[in-house]
Amino acid sequence: MAQRYSDALVADGPLVFVAGQAPMDADGMVAVGDALAQTRQALRNVDSALAEHGADMRHLVKLTYYLRHMADLDDVRRAVDTYLVHEPRPASTLVEVSGLVDSRFLIEVDAVAVLPRGRGAEAR
Repeated sequence: MAQRYSDALVADGPLVFVAGQAPMDADGMVAVGDALAQTRQALRNVDSALAEHGADMRHLVKLTYYLRHMADLDDVRRAVDTYLVHEPRPASTLVEVSGLVDSRFLIEVDAVAVLPRGRGAEAR
C-alpha cells in the first residue's frame, strides 16, 4: 500500500491556510452518519475553500485531522484515499481530541496549500 502522507514537503509559492472545516454543508447541515460521511464532508469543505483561491486538493502540503474517536481511523483513511489521489501526498497529523465545538462533530480538518503560480498576492 502506498504511504498515505509525505514525511516532509517543500512549498514553493504563496500559501493558503484553511481554517478547521467541520462536517457541515453550505446550509449548515451536519453530515449524517459515521466518521466516513463526516470526513468526506469536511474534505469537500477544504476543497471548496481552496477553490476560492484557485487551488484544489493537488496543492495541499499539510493536513491536520482532529478526530473524536481513534476507533474511526479506518473511516477517515477510506475518505482520505478517495480525495487524495495525487502524489506527493501532503504531510499530515492526526490528533484524537476529547471534543469539538459541536458535540455532533466526529472530525474537523484544517489545511495548508501552496497556491498555483500566478494565483498569489502578486497576481491580484
